[in-house]
Amino acid sequence: MVKIAPSILSADFARLADGVQAAEAAGADWIHVDVMDGHFVPNLTIGPPVVAALRKVTQLPLDVHLMIEDPDRYLEAFADSGADVLTVHLEAAKHLHRTVDRIRQLGLRPGVALNPATPVVLASEILPYVDLVLIMSVNPGFGGQRYIPTSAGKIAELRSTLEERHLWGVEIEVDGGIGPSTAPEVVAAGATVLVAGAAIYADGEVSRNLEMLRRAAGS
Repeated sequence: MVKIAPSILSADFARLADGVQAAEAAGADWIHVDVMDGHFVPNLTIGPPVVAALRKVTQLPLDVHLMIEDPDRYLEAFADSGADVLTVHLEAAKHLHRTVDRIRQLGLRPGVALNPATPVVLASEILPYVDLVLIMSVNPGFGGQRYIPTSAGKIAELRSTLEERHLWGVEIEVDGGIGPSTAPEVVAAGATVLVAGAAIYADGEVSRNLEMLRRAAGS
């Protein structure tokens, strides 16, 4: 079954606990937390204290996406805050295997993210060591962007690579412009985790919107 991971980037930051609990009550599988540093991406968001606060209000896995330079500096802090999945960018980690190995040592599930212009082949050597590959279907930094149409081909390429190498347990997550109109395409290409922000939180109808997305994803 395809997992749905609402992104709190599009939730009301003054009422994050309510947004997370509404998503959990609506049947979300994970909660996606975007961490931005204003350097790797042109925006600032949240850090470990907010993740720790969210940990107190939900039992769902916290899927923390580090869009930051030199992520190694903060791995322990996010592990201590209660993250379950910790994803770093291939483009930001200087020694990616070491970083991924450290995430697993800390008891978290490691993931690697690829920006839209980063080809799948560059992740080839790290695939056996991660639990998740995040395909960015927009340029990271802001919520509510339009889905990049070539993303489905990239997802399909990654799915084919994972199957050829018998890496059956690696999730393919997709983030950016995901909603009922784009979900069928990315799921058909091989995505197993859908991150959605605006499509779930924009109008406050979290339960209805999540159900629409799940139905569109066929899960």
